[in-house]
Amino acid sequence: MKSICRLLLALLLFGSIAAAQSTPPARTDVYHVHFAKAALGKGAELGEYLKTADPNVPMSAHHIVLRHQDGEDWDYVVIQHLGTKTTVEAAGTAVPAAMRDLSAWHNDTFVNGPSWSEFSKALGIDEGSPTKTAGSVYVVSVYRAAPGHREQLEKSLNQSAPGDTASGNVLMQHLEGGPWQFLTVVRYNS
Repeated sequence: MKSICRLLLALLLFGSIAAAQSTPPARTDVYHVHFAKAALGKGAELGEYLKTADPNVPMSAHHIVLRHQDGEDWDYVVIQHLGTKTTVEAAGTAVPAAMRDLSAWHNDTFVNGPSWSEFSKALGIDEGSPTKTAGSVYVVSVYRAAPGHREQLEKSLNQSAPGDTASGNVLMQHLEGGPWQFLTVVRYNS
């Protein structure tokens, strides 16, 4: 937590040093962000389950599953595109009995972000991307602003640092659920 606070403070204090701000895409679409921790010894099985698109869900192919490598306690993050609006049903999403014990815990939230075409292009998963994600490394970060500094944090997150070699960047804003305001997914060609 201390490192996040230091990073946030550094972003707020030195944000003006960053290179000129580019116009970010409008956040017109809703996404579901699901962080999951695999049960002991169930990481590979959980990963396969999370990658399987549900044919009963509209736009089920509009998702990305990323495997965690270093830092936080989660093992996977799934970002599912839901369109420009969504409805949450009281019945929830049924998890098959055989899959229930694959996860030790999860947390999820709804965010707004760019259109699916902008999102998929930035992350190299669009149909026009010849190599798709081959050799890509993704950095997923969540940010919580100090009270009264939300706008400054958002502005800072929209700026590119001098010498940044990112090949794609998506900024999403929390709508409902998690204890943070912004989520970024930055893609690097490794």
